Amino acid sequence: MAASELIQDSDGVRPHVEVNVTTTNPETPPIVANGNPVRHASSPTTASPPPAGNKTAQDGGKLSSLLKQNQLIQSLSSRLQRRDYVKIAVSEERTDRLPAEWWKTGVAFLYAIFILVFTTVLITVVHERVPDKSVSPPLPDKFFDYVDRVPWAFTVTEVNGLILCGLWLVQLLFLKHKAIIGRRCFFLIGTLYLYRCVTMYITTLPVPGKHMVCAPKLYNDSTGKIWRILSLISGGGLSLTGSHLMCGDFLYSGHTVMCTLSYLFIKEYSPRWMWWYRWICWCLSASGVLCILIGHEHYSIDVVVGYIATTRTFWWYHTMANTHALRQAPNNFLSRTWWNPAFNFLERNVRTPVPVVFSWPVALPSSCRQRYRIVEGGRDE
Repeated sequence: MAASELIQDSDGVRPHVEVNVTTTNPETPPIVANGNPVRHASSPTTASPPPAGNKTAQDGGKLSSLLKQNQLIQSLSSRLQRRDYVKIAVSEERTDRLPAEWWKTGVAFLYAIFILVFTTVLITVVHERVPDKSVSPPLPDKFFDYVDRVPWAFTVTEVNGLILCGLWLVQLLFLKHKAIIGRRCFFLIGTLYLYRCVTMYITTLPVPGKHMVCAPKLYNDSTGKIWRILSLISGGGLSLTGSHLMCGDFLYSGHTVMCTLSYLFIKEYSPRWMWWYRWICWCLSASGVLCILIGHEHYSIDVVVGYIATTRTFWWYHTMANTHALRQAPNNFLSRTWWNPAFNFLERNVRTPVPVVFSWPVALPSSCRQRYRIVEGGRDE
C-alpha cells in the first residue's frame, strides 16, 4: 500500500513527505482464481552486489589469512618434530618401572651368605658358654607342663621346612621378576639371622630338656672349632644331617624363621586362584612350628619371638616396598628402622608393586610359548 501525507508543522510550512509501506503476509499469500499463489517479481530483501573494490579487498584478506594459517601449521609441525624425543623418554620410563638389576640381587645374596656363616661362628662361640645340665636345669615352660615330648616331632619340623624351602625355590625360578623378589628374600634372611645372632649372644639360655645331647666343649682348641663351623655349614645346620650337635642357639628359633618366612613369600607371590597351594603351605608351616615345641627343642619364648620378628620385619619391608609415596613421607615412622638405607638402595628404582607373573626360566620353542600364553591368559588372578 502506498500513502501520501502532508504534514504541517507549527510554523505553517508544509513539507511534502511521501512514505512507501509494503506489507506481506507469508502465511496467507494471495490466491488467484486457479488456486496458485501469486509470486512477486522482486523480493525486498534481495541485496545488491558489492562494489568491485570491496570484492578485491575481501579476496586479499582471505589470501592473507590462509597464508597465516599455513605458517602456523608449519611452525607447529616443526616444533612437534623437534620434540619427538620426549615421547620416547616417557615410554621407556613407563616400561622400566621394574628393572631387574641383578647386581643388587648379588649384593643381597652375599649379605645373606655372610650373615649365615657368621651365625655358625657365633653358635660355636655360644656353645662354650652353655651351662651344664646338672648345674642349670631347664627353665620352667608352660607348654612343656601340659604337653609331653614326642621324639620324632622335631624331624617333622625339619622335613616340613625343607619342603617349604624347596617349593619356594621352584616358585621363585618361575616368577618373571625373580631378581627383585630374590633380593628381598636374601635381605630378609640376612636381617633376621642377624637379629638372632644378637639375641642368642647377649642371653645364653640353658638347654630346654635333659634329653638334649650337646657336643663336648673345646675351650681353646681353635682348630676343632673351625672344623665344627665347617661341619655345621656343610650340613645346613640341621639335625637330620647330624651336623647340629651344639647347644646355646635357642633365643630365638631359626627353624621358626625358616618355616614362617618361606610361607610368607609363597603366599605373597602366588596368584589367588592357587588358594589350595597356599593352604597346603600354611599347614606345613604351622605344623612345623608346633612340632618344635612338641619335640621340646626350643622354649616357647624362642618360638614366639622368632614368629614376631619374622612376620613384622616381612610386613614392614613390603609395606614400604608396595607404597611408593610412603618412602618420602615426612611422618613415615617405618623409615626410622636401621635398615632403611639398605632398603633405599635395593628398592630405589622399583616404583610399583611387583605383580605375580610367571614365566619360563629358560627359552622355549615358539609352539610351546604360544600354548603357554593361551593357558596363562585363561587364568584369572
